[in-house]
Amino acid sequence: MSDRLPDGLRELLRTAAGAGSGPWHQLLRPGDWLLLLVSAALVAVSYPLLWRGGVADRAIVKRDGQLVTELALNVPRRFEVEGAIGTTVIEVQPGRARVLSDPGPRQYCVQQGWLTRVNAVAICAPNHVTLQLGGRGGANAGYDSINY
Repeated sequence: MSDRLPDGLRELLRTAAGAGSGPWHQLLRPGDWLLLLVSAALVAVSYPLLWRGGVADRAIVKRDGQLVTELALNVPRRFEVEGAIGTTVIEVQPGRARVLSDPGPRQYCVQQGWLTRVNAVAICAPNHVTLQLGGRGGANAGYDSINY
């Protein structure tokens, strides 16, 4: 069978098997490098175009699952919500929102930081308060992730 293989393939198989192995990059031809470069550029360009969650335009504040208020993300402001164990303070800046303070013991919702993407959520479980961003997000805007 080895007498039917082209010389380049025979040499490649011999190199892959370990006989006279050298650095892998010596096996690449100029066209291979060009293909790798074009592929890397295509990935870099398509990432920001395809991997975005939409534009957030409002902050939705809920207490015990009931809507308390919706705040536009175009005007800086602070909003206080009375929860089960105290007051949660929501801060809104243009294009983002966060839980500034919460009476909960572990401060997970405060540590969440600034929320900027559609459907991002900060949950203050002990105080029964949630902050979620809403807006335009494309075909699957209502889903954080899709599972089968």
